[in-house]
Amino acid sequence: MDSYLSKRLATYDKWLKARRISHSSRVIPVSESVQEKQWVLPTEQVTEIVRTARVVAVQACECRVRYKRCDNPLDVCLLFDEMAEACIEKGEARRVEFSEAKEILKHANRCGLVHLALYGPDHALYALCSCCPCCCHELQIIRDSGRKELIAHSDYVAVTQMDDCVHCRECVDRCVFGAREFENGHMIFHPHACTGCGLCVTTCPTGAISLSESTRPMPLSSPRRG
Repeated sequence: MDSYLSKRLATYDKWLKARRISHSSRVIPVSESVQEKQWVLPTEQVTEIVRTARVVAVQACECRVRYKRCDNPLDVCLLFDEMAEACIEKGEARRVEFSEAKEILKHANRCGLVHLALYGPDHALYALCSCCPCCCHELQIIRDSGRKELIAHSDYVAVTQMDDCVHCRECVDRCVFGAREFENGHMIFHPHACTGCGLCVTTCPTGAISLSESTRPMPLSSPRRG
């Protein structure tokens, strides 16, 4: 882990000790995967976050600009309201309408990026990032230090109808949290590792995977808007 991530992790630990923040971010399912299954989404789900925001802006992904470890799109980080206005004024972001923001999120999903809602110590939501495990600060910390408590799972968990699964391993390649493995020609699912991001749902060629409301105890209440 590089020095930047070590300092960031120390900051999170300070917040956690002071009980000022429960997690650094929360996984948000991709909207189209849930809508196709006709689920009613809570207001923190990705499209509603964008739809209800007073101001939305997009800026380059800080993590991919810093690490340059992949070819995933850069302009996918969405900012909301006061944060959006501040970054627009500084020339660090540009304002976007709902339709463009929705297309940005769809493109991020096609690239296999995980939607993470970010909020500060006061739990005010300020950004929605689309993250890759090779560059994202939070996902790197999970991968390198095993600190899974820093990211809260969504309200959903993936459910696979094994009779419809053709064991093509598409979902295994898309899962960044290690919830799916391919062994002896078969897909193996570990539900305890699933964060409910929905990436496996949108890539399944047979529609064998859906998102179901999770019965796991939620350690975090929905992040409030600032």
